[in-house]
Amino acid sequence: MSAYAARRAALVARMEPGAVAFLATAPEAVRNGDSEYPYRHDSAFFYLTGFTEPESALVLVAARGDQPARAILFCREKNPEREIWDGLRYGPAAAQAEFGVEAFPVAALDDKLVELLADAPALYCRLARDERLDGQLRRWFDGVRAKSRSGIVAPPQLRDLVPLVDEMRVVKDEGEQAVMLRAGQISAAAHRRAMAATRPGMFEYELEAELLYEFRKNGAQFPAYTPIVASGANSCILHYNSNNRRMQDGDLVLIDAGCELDGYASDITRTWPVNGRFSAPQRELYELVLAAQQAAFDAILPGRTFHGAHDAAVKVLAQGMLDTGLLDKNTAGTLDDVIANKAYTAFYMHGTSHWLGMDVHDTGAYRDASLPDKPSRPLVEGVVLTVEPGIYVRPGPGVPERYWHIGIRIEDDVVVTAHGPRVLTDDVPKAVADIERLILQGA
Repeated sequence: MSAYAARRAALVARMEPGAVAFLATAPEAVRNGDSEYPYRHDSAFFYLTGFTEPESALVLVAARGDQPARAILFCREKNPEREIWDGLRYGPAAAQAEFGVEAFPVAALDDKLVELLADAPALYCRLARDERLDGQLRRWFDGVRAKSRSGIVAPPQLRDLVPLVDEMRVVKDEGEQAVMLRAGQISAAAHRRAMAATRPGMFEYELEAELLYEFRKNGAQFPAYTPIVASGANSCILHYNSNNRRMQDGDLVLIDAGCELDGYASDITRTWPVNGRFSAPQRELYELVLAAQQAAFDAILPGRTFHGAHDAAVKVLAQGMLDTGLLDKNTAGTLDDVIANKAYTAFYMHGTSHWLGMDVHDTGAYRDASLPDKPSRPLVEGVVLTVEPGIYVRPGPGVPERYWHIGIRIEDDVVVTAHGPRVLTDDVPKAVADIERLILQGA
């Protein structure tokens, strides 16, 4: 539990002396009737505790004077009858021993918060993000104010806890990187399995089943997000996830899927021909996207900016759009014109990267809001981001018909290092020859 203790200590060090921080985990959610969705903890709560049970909360108290800092976990009590139905509960005693915190029953939360908030200079919590918290705050503050005749006062300040924890999560330590590497390896194996299984006439959901099987077979707890298995024209729908079309000979299939392992996400996209052979137009655009990804990789180094990878990819893609005739040089102008006017967004309309971690679109600012022009933030060692250029061609006036319904995206997860990006997901092919070989060998 040393990593979690270190994170709590780092957070407390950023708080005002004597201040209190409160953070609850995610609630259970009903799917329908009396059936619930599979439970998934709150990411920030898990980041600070490693605790995965529902109905739990963390309270931190910053040191002040001769009073040391405190970390207090509130959790469910042991309940043998409920454990028969739902499984083991730690209970406060075991949680205290196992997780290195003070622990109390969650039923004692209100009374303890009234006690802890007395004369505290500030309360750090989620502000304007959690409706459940509003009623709790009223109860706690009313309880403290009821003691005002004794000279006790409620915290005069409410501060947002989220930005503090979000920024802490941006840089991943060695343990986090190791889990994310393993998640990437599992997801890569799933993509290889899907490639080898692909045949004309299959339904998209059959490939989704191959992915999910490989995730669970290798110990991943969940998909990190709903898998996208998009064939034919569906490959031009960025967030398509119906996954119910029958794949045809001559289609491309775009799969965007990754597993979640021990609370950390992976995120891979590959695009390949259903029949095992790229057509000439498909290959032309595929090689263009692959070159754009390499240009983005080359722009990822400590000190370079987050948006630099996107700018590098856009330059390659925009020139390719002019070269292939997707953009008419007579109307779109030069490469500089295409970039300045964002004409490329007709075929490439999303960013090239996002942070990756406990959440697929992980926490942390992309720009430095402390500076007047809010420039793109510099990259530092240990941050993890995706690199996912793409091109999506829908039918339209002036669009060459040979490219219609071709959607291509290539995505990998990388850690920023002093020597360039360390790719966590390179166990799945992306060179044309390697993809074709795997599909045809699978046949």
